[in-house]
Amino acid sequence: MSGLILKLAPHERVLINGAVIENGDRRSRFSIVTRNANILRLRDAIHPENASSPVSRVCYIAQLVLSGDADPKDAEPQLLRGIEQLSQVLTDEDSRQLLSRASQAVIDGDYYPAMRHLRALLPREQRLMGVTRQ
Repeated sequence: MSGLILKLAPHERVLINGAVIENGDRRSRFSIVTRNANILRLRDAIHPENASSPVSRVCYIAQLVLSGDADPKDAEPQLLRGIEQLSQVLTDEDSRQLLSRASQAVIDGDYYPAMRHLRALLPREQRLMGVTRQ
């Protein structure tokens, strides 16, 4: 059975299906054979103080659900409202597709794909914010 192979640096942490796993003193690899496992390297996680832009704030809500720190019932309306607000600004076709996929994932209760689609918008948002600040 094939799966995802993760290579972890010493003391690196990863969130898998709500469980935080921390690596020891050496580099290691391990295989995830569960299909559709929700995996987030904690070094890639958005920290509360960094959830300072519209896209990062919506991503952060999805991340809270994945980490078990937010109830999906409470987060769903916030996520859908945030995605709707983002769709008013990010109007290009690629962004609209990502937002549509994220919205459908939230409706389906699949918060990992929702977060993944939203995270794909972060570089676009940064470029837009860079242009508007100049």
